[in-house]
Amino acid sequence: MTYRQQREDRGLPIPKTKLRLFAAGYCTHPEWVTLRGGSLRSCRIPAIFACIEHPTFGTIVVDTGYSERFIQETNWLPERLYSMITPVVFREEESAVRQLAACGVSPEQVQTVIVTHFHADHVAGLRDFPNATFLYVPEAYDAVKSLRGLAALRRAYLPGLLPESFERRSQPILRERQVELPADFPFSSGLDVLGDGSLVAVDLPGHSDGQIGLLLSTERHDYLLCADAAWSSRAIRENRPPHPLAGLVMPNRRQYRDSFERLVRLHERYPALRIVPSHCPEIWEKWIQGGEPL
Repeated sequence: MTYRQQREDRGLPIPKTKLRLFAAGYCTHPEWVTLRGGSLRSCRIPAIFACIEHPTFGTIVVDTGYSERFIQETNWLPERLYSMITPVVFREEESAVRQLAACGVSPEQVQTVIVTHFHADHVAGLRDFPNATFLYVPEAYDAVKSLRGLAALRRAYLPGLLPESFERRSQPILRERQVELPADFPFSSGLDVLGDGSLVAVDLPGHSDGQIGLLLSTERHDYLLCADAAWSSRAIRENRPPHPLAGLVMPNRRQYRDSFERLVRLHERYPALRIVPSHCPEIWEKWIQGGEPL
């Protein structure tokens, strides 16, 4: 039985959404860093973001990938260390705002941006959406909002990427919005992001404090946008977490292992559920470049 069928059998219908995936630039890393036992070759790690068309709430963007502002913010030390450690390839036409405009979505039309976590490669385009309300769990922002300099850099956070109006335009996803998930789900409960069951946030901490994933359904498939709880679909399928060296940038390695293991169990129990890591090369090649209907 699928995730959607489980919910509907319990009298919890899920409004269907439309989903499109894009990549706003990419960085490069040796494969062995992101996939235990991987090769020494450098691999392309896309910065994937999502656009959700909701029947009531309109256009919703999930994360933003890189932007020209990221390049500007990392021109000087200590922030320059970020781009030295993770070399970034980005063209302006790849920005979230430009790609959405090419699809007929103006920046002003985007009323909601959901932030899965506050790493720079997920929030670099926030300033491009002047009318958007920003949704995230409070723990994610609380962990970084006071950080500057090297302390911020250790959390992959660049304060200058956030709009000056960020806090005023924020609407944190509160813990009171709990929704029950199927009994055999590795996550006991989720958070009803919009209040209608269409987007359910699940906790995936470890890679970043307060990181969330999003469960949603389209006409064709059920999805979990799992942010950076895994770096690739292959890692989940083959149960191959990243090399321990990757833990140097994680605030909590134990939580990361727990989140990753939950994704592995979810894939085993619900193989039809499409899990979407934010940096998966396969998804970039097949679903974004390949035009896979979602």
